Amino acid sequence: MKQYSKWLFKLTVVVIVFCLPVLAHAQCLDPLGNPIDCPIDGGLSFLLAAGVVYGVKKVRDSRKKKQAEENI
Repeated sequence: MKQYSKWLFKLTVVVIVFCLPVLAHAQCLDPLGNPIDCPIDGGLSFLLAAGVVYGVKKVRDSRKKKQAEENI
């Protein structure tokens, strides 16, 4: 029975892996079935901008800390 459950688990994983690309498409579907182009960049540009702002803040804090240590 234990061998059967291992085989069933492996089969389930294989089926899921082969079905994921079908679900992971980059287009929204119109109710009529026609694909509508969806922007992939929508959230990526905000994430990139937030990363740049966070990096600039870290550099400024590091420089302020360095100057404060030199003045002491």
